[in-house]
Amino acid sequence: MNLGFWRPRNRRVSAGAPAAHRAPGHWGQRARTVLPGRQVLLGAGLVAGIGAAVLAALWLLDAPIRTVSIAGRFVRVEPVDVERAVRQCLHGAGLVSVDLDAVRAAVRSLPWVDSVQVQRSWPRGLALIIGEQQPAARWSGGGLLNVRGEAFAAGAHMPEELPALAGPDGSQQQVVQRYLAMRGRLLDAGLRLTALRLDARGAWEFDLDDGVTVRLGRRQIEQRFDTFMGTAAKIVVQRAADIAYVDMRYVSGFAIGWRGAAGAGRGTGEARNV
Repeated sequence: MNLGFWRPRNRRVSAGAPAAHRAPGHWGQRARTVLPGRQVLLGAGLVAGIGAAVLAALWLLDAPIRTVSIAGRFVRVEPVDVERAVRQCLHGAGLVSVDLDAVRAAVRSLPWVDSVQVQRSWPRGLALIIGEQQPAARWSGGGLLNVRGEAFAAGAHMPEELPALAGPDGSQQQVVQRYLAMRGRLLDAGLRLTALRLDARGAWEFDLDDGVTVRLGRRQIEQRFDTFMGTAAKIVVQRAADIAYVDMRYVSGFAIGWRGAAGAGRGTGEARNV
């Protein structure tokens, strides 16, 4: 008996290999071999195509910046100055290529600017959030200090109502911290602090708005200030017009210098402990 095989029409079976070695169901299919070099070319072409698509998308998104929005609670910062500083940083850059760090630094350098946040605002804008400096006092030499004891540029705005602080170079934070600690307690007692000084020897003294100077010296500053608040402050409130100074540099008690008097009238205490 002769066995015959059914072969699909118009397909040729390769005679190079016996039928027993051909996989069932794959009559007439030829195996394709992709060379390694061709695989590398195909991969490189795919990467290049993706890169070109990304560059094209960035080019389309890198539109010229048309608007700058400014937000924040500030009084002395001028929006016109902010816009001018931003414009100087663009140099033809678009929304994608603009250097946000450069914009932030340029705006941060303006007078009264404390903090700056910069974000892209699609499709053609920048959004800025600005924090204004909170001044604590005037510093000797004409500058201003914020509540952290940092000096900052005030420009044309110099609030004369701020207290005047002074001290050696590098003592700004120390002086501001002591001023902030004293101010509230003095206000509660009906007294307003207008000046605070730290000299090169480390001695402290402060002035009140009624013209009275209080000398604390170099030692036991907190204890002496507590003594002033507990006793001498009441006398100052009652007779400020008659008092030139209050000297707290005594082992116990204090001394009062009366206006127009020949000498200092002492309150209590004998030995001075500067």
